[in-house]
Amino acid sequence: MAKKFKIKKGDEVLIIAGDDKGKKGEVLRVLTKKDAVIVKGCKIAKKAVKPNENNKDGGFVDKEMPIHISNVKKVEA
Repeated sequence: MAKKFKIKKGDEVLIIAGDDKGKKGEVLRVLTKKDAVIVKGCKIAKKAVKPNENNKDGGFVDKEMPIHISNVKKVEA
């Protein structure tokens, strides 16, 4: 049986714990298997990528990383 969360894709959330505490952002993805969400503009990490069709030179790309669902709070609009 699938897990159900009150937070869905497109919701506005507030980060309540971690390095980005106090930031607000939109949920891009909900990862039910990891109990995590990916929030636009929060928990940014540099990821090394090899050259490919989309990125001819390769190098480093900024990427949003998952945040545990217990560390975010839905903001009522």
